[in-house]
Order: sequence, then C-alpha cells, then structure tokens
Amino acid sequence: MKIKLKKEELEVLTYTDIAEIILNNSKKPLKTADLFKEICDLLELSEESYKNEIGDFYTSLTTDKRFVSLENALWDLRDRHAINIEFSEDDEDEESEEEEDIEEEKEDENELDEIDEDLDVDDDDMDELSIVSEDELEEEE
Repeated sequence: MKIKLKKEELEVLTYTDIAEIILNNSKKPLKTADLFKEICDLLELSEESYKNEIGDFYTSLTTDKRFVSLENALWDLRDRHAINIEFSEDDEDEESEEEEDIEEEKEDENELDEIDEDLDVDDDDMDELSIVSEDELEEEE
C-alpha cells in the first residue's frame, strides 16, 4: 500500500493514527492482524514486535472512537458507517408506558392542587403562631 509519509514522519504517530491513514487509503475494512502487519511493515518493525504489540494495538482500536468493529473481525473508520438504530415493539411499549406515567403524574399534581385549594388556610390563624426555643420549652415544664 502506498502511503505518502516517510518512515520518520510515521514514527512520530501512534499506531491508531497510522491505522487511520491505512484505512483511508485502503477504502475497505481490514482485519486487526492485517492492519497491524501493514503498520509494522511501514515502520519496519520485527516479527517479534508484531507479536508483542498486537494485543495493545487491538485494545487501542477498541477504545478509539475513530474506529468501528464490523462483522468477521474487520475494522473500519466509524465515519464511513451510519448508525442504524432499530426500535422493537418492546421499545415502543416502554415509550408508551413512560408517556402514561407522565400523564398519571400530572393528574396527581392536579389533584394535590385541588386539595390545597380546599384547605383554604386563613392568614389570621398564622399570626397566633410563635417560635419557641428549647430553653423556653424546658421552663414551661
């Protein structure tokens, strides 16, 4: 695969940065092993390095938001793939249950408001109330 960067330029990049360049140039998804082999070839890394570092490379791919894992152990750039969210009937049932719960909460609030209106507390009754400290309470006993 032809990449227009020199080895010295590639050496300052992370493996995932190089993987992004490779996937952009390949225009197709690649398996983890093939992708990392390509990186090792570009950086002229030994077979020993390949064996020692492929696990870390895989972990990097799984945590990097630029990449998406596809079927058959293939990796590709996330921005090439639309996320298709499908809702099942169960999801729709949950949504309608949530809507019903919200309606019930509103009805409960309306009932509480009506009860508050029925109580109609007089402000005059509040005037007779006073705050008593604990010391005053003890003195009364």
